[in-house]
Amino acid sequence: MPSLRPWARRLVTGLPLVLLAGCGSGSPAPGGAPSPSSTRPPAAVVTSAPAAAPASPGYSKVLVVAEENKTYRQVIGSGDAPYINELAGRYGSAAAMRAGYPSTCPSLAAYVILTSGDPHGICDDADPSAHPLTGDNVFEQVAAGGREWRTYAESMPGDCRPTNSRDGLYLVRHAPAPYYVSERSRCPAWDVPLGTVSAGALHDDLAAGRLPAFSFVTPNACNDMHGAPGCSGNLVRLGDRWLSAWMPQILASPDYRAGRLVVIVTWDEGSTFDNHIPTLVISPTTSHRVARLGYTHCSTLRTVEELLRLPLLGCAARSRSMAAEFGLG
Repeated sequence: MPSLRPWARRLVTGLPLVLLAGCGSGSPAPGGAPSPSSTRPPAAVVTSAPAAAPASPGYSKVLVVAEENKTYRQVIGSGDAPYINELAGRYGSAAAMRAGYPSTCPSLAAYVILTSGDPHGICDDADPSAHPLTGDNVFEQVAAGGREWRTYAESMPGDCRPTNSRDGLYLVRHAPAPYYVSERSRCPAWDVPLGTVSAGALHDDLAAGRLPAFSFVTPNACNDMHGAPGCSGNLVRLGDRWLSAWMPQILASPDYRAGRLVVIVTWDEGSTFDNHIPTLVISPTTSHRVARLGYTHCSTLRTVEELLRLPLLGCAARSRSMAAEFGLG
């Protein structure tokens, strides 16, 4: 078994963690976006000024749902997304959320930032074989602290699949655990097919109240609004229907009802011209909130790590927490 990293030893021995907030660059205005380019520069993280917010003692689990390729205006206020807008109104919606990396870079950079706080210079959608990432990441953090994580990936043909499925419905770049070298031994057991709303991994874990500390839920390429050859119909509507089938189960689960679980629904990116994206925060203490401060994927990672009481990785340490605006602490 590999030796624990220094920060992990501090977790195990119970020494207090001190979250240091440094000064970062300001987020772009919600309506702005990087200019399109014919070339793709290395992904760079845009961060916001930090504002530390202690997490609520009751929260010990976070579930992130990752949607795809839609701007804020394509979803929030859209008649194609009635359920999402119901959730946004009832719980919390970030009105000034941006992906925080160049809009000319595709999906993978977003997922790597969300789980490590660093784009690792990625500006493509290559498989894990092309990007074996050796840095710290939230999956490793959770495991080093004696807890568990799960990726629940819809349409994944088998556990910890490191390549796309033949039908194009499962895309490994949307389920980032296989990219991290540190997780190769855990991935076959903890990166699992999602199942259906009536049977399978997520259904069973929700019903039994046994969600792990960190869950990353990846709908397939039709249901995450990305699109694939087999998708039929309006993609925003497909994603909205998928959430309307799963979210009631999540909200009825013992973990949520006991006040242990926070749910974050976010989008990887908007378009090549606009990376202003929707993000919802759903929790028992989040009610009718519209967050006006600027956030990025770095803020999402910071909030996840605060809720799970983990050291802040990379850009998360330089970015604004969402906890205060969404009533999480």
